[in-house]
Amino acid sequence: MTGTERRHAGRPRSERADKAIVEATLDLLAEESGVAGVSIEAVAARAGVGKTTIYRRWPSKEALIVHALGAVKEPLPEPSGATARDELAEIARRLAGDRHRRYSRCFWNVVGGAEKHPELYARYLQDVIEPRRDVVRRVIQRGVDSGELRAGLDVEVAMSLLLGSLTGKRPQETFPEGYAEAVVDTLIGGIGSPRARRPEADEEPFSAR
Repeated sequence: MTGTERRHAGRPRSERADKAIVEATLDLLAEESGVAGVSIEAVAARAGVGKTTIYRRWPSKEALIVHALGAVKEPLPEPSGATARDELAEIARRLAGDRHRRYSRCFWNVVGGAEKHPELYARYLQDVIEPRRDVVRRVIQRGVDSGELRAGLDVEVAMSLLLGSLTGKRPQETFPEGYAEAVVDTLIGGIGSPRARRPEADEEPFSAR
């Protein structure tokens, strides 16, 4: 095989084209028509690429939308080995910060269109949301196992209480400073083990925090 043949055999993807396609998808998704306004044709026109360029990367508009949403949603911090309270506070701050992201309306439009686009919503939950939920789930379970959180705690309910407090607002709404920590401390007040103590406050019960 000649050098020319080797260069053409596996032509690398263009990072510039990938970025343009993702940005175009998110821009369309953020508009008033939401999911309905996203089509391969519209994305191609806005990104300045051919439809075949998109189809070589993603087999459908649903796959493209899910990829675009995942590309701008940062992963939650993995458990660091600190206390469950501190790890949950770090996660909560990240979730609260997501409210300020440029593309928060995109996520709102996908969630709001769940009934009209159930397959897209299911894939969004599986590929984008569930990995983040699993991080929270593991932090809470580790807190139960270590005795910091109450024995017999329903991990799924505790996780839903935390996430629901930080994801329920509309895109244009923001959280006040310190809200993320207040949510975690309030939650810990209910699910914390009565025997657990904050490492930096040996004289005050953890559950009173």
